Amino acid sequence: MAGTRHILFIQGGGAGAHDEWDDKLCDSLRRELGDGHEVRYPRMPDEDDPSYTRWSAAIRREMTALDDGAVVVGHSVGATILVNALAERPPEPELGAIVLVAAPFVGAGGWPGDEFELPHDLGARLPQGVPVHVFHGLRDETAPPSHADLYAHAIPQAQLHLLPGRDHQLNNDLSEVAKTIAPGDLGSAIQE
Repeated sequence: MAGTRHILFIQGGGAGAHDEWDDKLCDSLRRELGDGHEVRYPRMPDEDDPSYTRWSAAIRREMTALDDGAVVVGHSVGATILVNALAERPPEPELGAIVLVAAPFVGAGGWPGDEFELPHDLGARLPQGVPVHVFHGLRDETAPPSHADLYAHAIPQAQLHLLPGRDHQLNNDLSEVAKTIAPGDLGSAIQE
């Protein structure tokens, strides 16, 4: 469909995450964005045991089908893997924005390093000129809100959106994310 903007939503990890948890986030995003957007929501392999190798390969395959100007959104560990994959190798299509929702920071100051550890120069490795937005609920008991600050430090160009009263699932409400990625709003988000 001409004029339709692609949004690629990458789920978080854990048993049932795709069908029982993050589907509500994806539904909220679709509802809030409305017409003119196609939200793609692929199932990641072995969701109960996220692997950087398997998930980044799946994410790269999904990104090949995106048009220029597409927005990539990742939730939880899906966001951590997404941003790591983008830093490792930028996609072919020119992205409109990168959005991280409740992303755990893996590395110094965050969760202990493993296969998901983020590079120290993360911001410099991301596609240049692409807006980066970090959304985090201040009542997130899964990935502490301090992780959002670590992302803001690692990605100096990122815009940080701290949401009071919101949990790891942002209370299943992605209205702020939708407002930020709506056409014309990508570079003018509010620091909360």
